[in-house]
Amino acid sequence: MSGVKKNIFNGAFLLLVLLITLYSVFHGENLSELLIYLKQGDLRYWLLGAVFVVGFIESESVIIYYMMKVLGENVKLTHCFLYSFVGFFFSLITPSATGGQPAQLYFMKKDKLSLPTSTMVLLIVTITYKLVLVVLGLVVMILRPEPVWRLLKPIYGWCYLGIFLNVVCVFGMLILVFHPTLASNIVLFCLRLFDRIFKKDMEKKYGGRLERAMEKYRYAAEFFYKNIKVIVNVFLITCMQRFLLFAVTYLVYRSFSLNLAGAGVVITLQGMISVAVDMLPLPGGLGISEKLFKDIFLQICTKKYTLPVMIVSRGLSFYVQLGISAVMTVVAYLRIGSADKILSLKRLYFRKK
Repeated sequence: MSGVKKNIFNGAFLLLVLLITLYSVFHGENLSELLIYLKQGDLRYWLLGAVFVVGFIESESVIIYYMMKVLGENVKLTHCFLYSFVGFFFSLITPSATGGQPAQLYFMKKDKLSLPTSTMVLLIVTITYKLVLVVLGLVVMILRPEPVWRLLKPIYGWCYLGIFLNVVCVFGMLILVFHPTLASNIVLFCLRLFDRIFKKDMEKKYGGRLERAMEKYRYAAEFFYKNIKVIVNVFLITCMQRFLLFAVTYLVYRSFSLNLAGAGVVITLQGMISVAVDMLPLPGGLGISEKLFKDIFLQICTKKYTLPVMIVSRGLSFYVQLGISAVMTVVAYLRIGSADKILSLKRLYFRKK
């Protein structure tokens, strides 16, 4: 599938999922009554929630900047901000967040950063980002704290599925990092298997690319071994990053003067929703996130406030994040690499002279 066709498909898929989600959320609801309840929310909490969303995005910028500097790359902090906005924008609009890192690598390459280094940094960002969810999910599943475990009862199955998928994903990436030879052998075995089935000579076609890719992961493995302190710092920053986004739900919860659950419970519940939907092939977890939210928070929001809390918290954590990231992605297109474009135009102008 070409790049243009792929973008059209992703856009159409996002729009379809969005329309289905809006229909499922508002179908059968009294919109005038809903508007009355929404007006009861404290706008100050919502504004603080928007600040938390920006902080969530920019936390990744700090990680990228920190790791690039450790690795000796000459990178601008302002450009790291843009990389993060670009990454989250494309992650939000593509199934299973598959578009984020390729888009970030595109801009890093335009900034003349080392592609192997950039790939390794983003790989570590992804591992730690998902590892936080794995740790949260396993802690909740093993300790089963009250009342969190009781409130999660309607979505036990989704939580187990989410933890399983995230563990598999993290485990697979760690194999790539720490056992690139094993990973290479596994992929080569799959290629040979496809060759036998489809007769496409895939090993010959992709074997060279695979070997070059494995070199990047060997470089990442060396970094992991030699810079454990850096990895720990990245993990701690990522924990704070995740907390900022999960805490948005609590701010919205308090904006409606609800107090049936404390901050720890609400933040953990939101975290478990992320655990459940993070690996599902839906852009931004659209549809399923709303369903799980209603199933859980109906127990602590009362019926009349469940939908308002969901609309505002989801609006901040997804739609505001998407809108801000979209604007900053346009800025990234205009700023990153623009100096080279101007220089090329000047050279062309003087050549004609």
